[in-house]
Formats: sequence, C-alpha cells, structure tokens
Amino acid sequence: MKVGFIGAGNMASAIVRGVVASGSVAAEDIVVTSAHGHSARALAREAGVDVLETNEELVEQVGAGGVVVLAVKPHVIPEVLAPLRDLLAEYGSLVVSLAAGTPLATLEGMLPEGQAVVRVMPNVNSQIRAGMAAVCGNAEATDEEVDAVVGLFEAVGAAIVLPERDFAAFSAVAGAAPAFVFTFIDALARGGLKNGLPKAKAVRIAAQTVLGSARMVLERAADGVTPADLVDTVTSPGGTTIAGVVAMEEAGFTPAVVRGVQATIDRDRALAEG
Repeated sequence: MKVGFIGAGNMASAIVRGVVASGSVAAEDIVVTSAHGHSARALAREAGVDVLETNEELVEQVGAGGVVVLAVKPHVIPEVLAPLRDLLAEYGSLVVSLAAGTPLATLEGMLPEGQAVVRVMPNVNSQIRAGMAAVCGNAEATDEEVDAVVGLFEAVGAAIVLPERDFAAFSAVAGAAPAFVFTFIDALARGGLKNGLPKAKAVRIAAQTVLGSARMVLERAADGVTPADLVDTVTSPGGTTIAGVVAMEEAGFTPAVVRGVQATIDRDRALAEG
C-alpha cells in the first residue's frame, strides 16, 4: 500500500516516523509534499521517504488502493482538493483527513461523488508515539479501509473507531485533555515546591506518577477494574491520601474537570456551526 502525505508538519512527521519505525509501511512506499518543500525535504532526510513537487504527482504515485492523507490546516483544504478532484475520481485512492472541525459531509462536498473518506482526530501525544486517535469513515469507506487507517495510527499510539457524532466529546477527552493533564502535573509539582522539593525534581516525580497511574488504569481495565476502584486501593481509613482526596473534592476538583470537558465540547460545536 502506498501512502501520500499532503503536508509535512509536526503531526504528519510524527505519523510518518511512527509507521516507518514500526514497519507497518515501508519508507519507499511513502511520499510527501509540503507547501514550500522545506518540511517535506527535512522529513525525507530523516525517515527515508520520497518528496514530490506537486500534490498531483502524489495522487498519481499513490494510485488505486493507496491512501492520500490531508495533513494541512482546515482552511487550506478547499484549495488543496480543488485541483485534485479529477485525479482522485480517476484513481479512487482513499482520502484521509486530519483536519479538526471539518466533518465528513464537508469533505465529501469537495471530493468526487462516491469518494471514500476517513476522518481522523489524533492528539499531540502522537509526536512521542503515545497518541490517541479517533477514526470514522463515510458510507463509501469499507471496513477494510477503516481498519487500515486504524493500523496507521496505532503506529503512533492507540486508535479507535468512533461515530462522528462523538468526535466533539473525543476532542475534549483526548484532544484538549493533554493541556488539562499538563496543568495537573504542574499543579502537583507546585505543591511539592511549596513544601521544599526543587521544581525540576517535583515535575519529574509528578509526571512519572501520572504516567504510571495511567498505565495502571489501562492494564487493570481488562479485569474490570475502574479508576474509582483504584482510588480505593490507595486510600485507607483516616489516612493521608483520603485527606487529600476529600480536600480536592471540597475544592471542586471533579466538577472543575467535567466543566472543562463541557466547555471544550461547547466551543467545538460553536465553531462547527460557523
């Protein structure tokens, strides 16, 4: 399978490095373009992929049975797709969009009739191969095509198939939430700083604790253990941990997180509506 990336920014570069490193797609089967060429050439030197001069060449090289990944800003997509309509109709390559806030219906309106399209929402952690992505195909995309896209993004973390109606919630829980978690880690470190820990060491301690706690949640989920169950394993009657948990809840910890998620979803929907 040939894969072409239109755009070679941070997200596209992370995906290319990940799929090449994992062996899921060979470097010689990947082609890239970028608006000014600089980022594409840098990626080619690093990952061993090929750089093409035009997007038209990219579609031709990817060909039937290949994947064309739109890794450009949402406002650029119309001008990128306009000159490619006829070629995409001729070759029938699968189109994959990484553009936030650009629904499948909008993409279909810019593509040939009957074009298979898959929309993907990755998150920033894909840059270190620990990302989380949501994947959704239109009616023309086959299960095999959707699964192939899931496989691409599993090379840089985890990926799940999710109905497009749930993408707004996903954007809050996975897309925006890294910022929430970074804020939490910084807050933990500040608590340590207040009590004498050097800031750099406090950040390292907090970050490793969050990393280990996340792994614990994922590994124990297979046994039906919930995050709330894990809280109970750490807290003991009258102990220090429950004192801290109660103090955080009294300060509005859980409601604040839920409100943050909801505010993100509301903003996402407002932007989508125009």
